[in-house]
Amino acid sequence: MDIRKPIVLAVAAATAVSAFTACDKKNKMTASVPIIVEKATESTSEPTTTIPVETFPDYPVTYPEIEKQTAGNLYEAESGELKGGARVSFDLPEFSGDGYVTGFGNEGKASVAFEIDVPTNQHYDLSFNISSDTAVDCRITLGEQQLTVFKTNDNGKFTYITLYGVFLTKGKQKLEIIPENGDMCLDYLKIENNTSLNDISYDAKGELVNKNAGESAKELMSFLSENYGKHIITGQYAYGGENSELDLIYRTTGKYPVIRFSTTDVPDESFDESFKEIDATAEWYLNGGISCLSWYWNAPSDTKSSIHTADTDFDISKAVTSIKLSELTEEEIRELYSKGSISKECYGLILDIDNMAGQLTSLKKRGVPILWRPLPEGCGDWFWWGSKGEKSYKWLWQLIYDRFTKYFELDNLIWVWNGQSESSMVDRRTFDIASVDLYLNNEKDYGHRYYEEFAAVQKFVGTDKILAISECGSVPDMDAAFRDNAVWSFFGVWYGKYIQNEDGEYNEEFTNKEALIRAYNSDGALTLDEYRKLRGFDNSKPNAEEKKEEKDE
Repeated sequence: MDIRKPIVLAVAAATAVSAFTACDKKNKMTASVPIIVEKATESTSEPTTTIPVETFPDYPVTYPEIEKQTAGNLYEAESGELKGGARVSFDLPEFSGDGYVTGFGNEGKASVAFEIDVPTNQHYDLSFNISSDTAVDCRITLGEQQLTVFKTNDNGKFTYITLYGVFLTKGKQKLEIIPENGDMCLDYLKIENNTSLNDISYDAKGELVNKNAGESAKELMSFLSENYGKHIITGQYAYGGENSELDLIYRTTGKYPVIRFSTTDVPDESFDESFKEIDATAEWYLNGGISCLSWYWNAPSDTKSSIHTADTDFDISKAVTSIKLSELTEEEIRELYSKGSISKECYGLILDIDNMAGQLTSLKKRGVPILWRPLPEGCGDWFWWGSKGEKSYKWLWQLIYDRFTKYFELDNLIWVWNGQSESSMVDRRTFDIASVDLYLNNEKDYGHRYYEEFAAVQKFVGTDKILAISECGSVPDMDAAFRDNAVWSFFGVWYGKYIQNEDGEYNEEFTNKEALIRAYNSDGALTLDEYRKLRGFDNSKPNAEEKKEEKDE
């Protein structure tokens, strides 16, 4: 095992100058984030592009006027348009109408198309009564737009599967269901007006779970809470300690994102390279933005180290122990390991946790608050930290939280839990923000699934927690988000193909250029220039000049 020593940096602390309140064209925004003046550090990762290729007007949030009314219609499948070999059958008991439709095959070529008559512009619940012996993926389209894909039950009985809060416009439309990988029996489609949107709330209190949190973290959390439900804060992942992805967005839209997302792991043999990302994270904040760090943790294995379960031999379940380790000294933990009281796997985890604490301590000393996202996508077995079930995952989350907050006294972290499911939800007292990762098939999938996820997560997390999109492949449609009452606190588009092509230019595969421009210039979005203005930065001056004036003062 690689026995790495914890790294503790001695970095000059930044000075908090003041908190203030301001507003601009988004006149509901409030700001209380302190200005941090760093007089000794030269900027290494400030934006490189100073003049946009083109500027664009503000786009107001717009969508059709909604007229809520009670409605309900039932459409028998056998009366719909049957395609690709789908046929009417009568063999199963307890079907509605004159039969049901089956014979879809398993190649995704058969379907049923319903011509629906929508009485008014509003949100509806779409319920399909389906029987299937196997779990079948069903694609739902409305006209030319894909709404979503859902999976059927496999109990062989007619069961309701409901899509909640689908926005439909008044008039006749074609809604089609296409089973993609198996046969099933479709009885009918029922459409009713939705009422669950009324249950969505943006009343998060903004109090950090760490009662000893520092002022910079408190101020940032207060800002997020005050603006929750009013605007969506823009964000983009950057790779390798650089800002090329963020500069590309600026060249394309005339705007920078507010949040610089990035990934980190414990330091490797190259000390300077390991901390390049930490330095870039600090610089983005010191230059007026918000920084988020995701810990994509390579397993502490001697032979096969990876984040992916399939590529490592590390077994987290062997690390779990009932011994309270979080506040023990390094010497005490080393003694437990030497006596065999804790396993090699457990000791390796502690070493990595302490090394990561060293990186975060350097940010604390520079006065940098961080949106901190450890153990992403905790449900399922994609990553090793979730591969052995919820018990091991929750144990590790608790260990990280307690060791960071109690032993290392890291007071600059806003804890972002990204477990993705109710079953993997950790102690509510150990996270501030609940986030999800949403990778849709293409930009046409924008609206419906964002609402589905928002409503589902808030239902089990509670209305007192801020909800956010910690990863996505395409930029959210601002109009659809506000129309559907799914106003996430922020989003972060992943790097690579989701933003850049092989030549380093903008890739339109996941979000076309027009949609990106509209999103970043929407009145529903918050961008870096607006956020910097709220923090008191002068957007007319390069950051280096701004810092020079601070130093002269």
